[in-house]
Amino acid sequence: MSETAENISSEDIEFSTFYVGGAICGIDILNIQEINKHFEITKVPQASDYIEGILNLRGRIVTIIDLGKKLGLSPVNKKKDNRNIIVNSEDEHIGLLVDAISDVALAKSEDIEPAPSNINGVKGKFFKGVLKTEKQLIGILDIDEVLKE
Repeated sequence: MSETAENISSEDIEFSTFYVGGAICGIDILNIQEINKHFEITKVPQASDYIEGILNLRGRIVTIIDLGKKLGLSPVNKKKDNRNIIVNSEDEHIGLLVDAISDVALAKSEDIEPAPSNINGVKGKFFKGVLKTEKQLIGILDIDEVLKE
């Protein structure tokens, strides 16, 4: 599903996809500041269990969240493929620790189907819907809902 820049219309949405807890998820690339593998994370005492800690990113303090724990999936296994997806939420930088980065998926908003009933539980609120590609189903994260708590 890779497209060249001249084939992308203004109606298309690009999703950065990644693996977390055995699932493949996507975030609208417009929500992403950067993706890095900076892992000098300082633990924060008495923080929620899904908060890995904080890091200094070019002079800016970034809170790092284990996205697997936050979504109720298995925690991120610490290895060399891990990445931090840095997003901006309410003027604060947050890093989402994921197992590995995958491709960019291109879709139209009408291609995103409602989340199935089996993910509409407590953690289902974190998903805007599902994108079907030729090879897989991608859970589209509602980043604002993920970072709300």
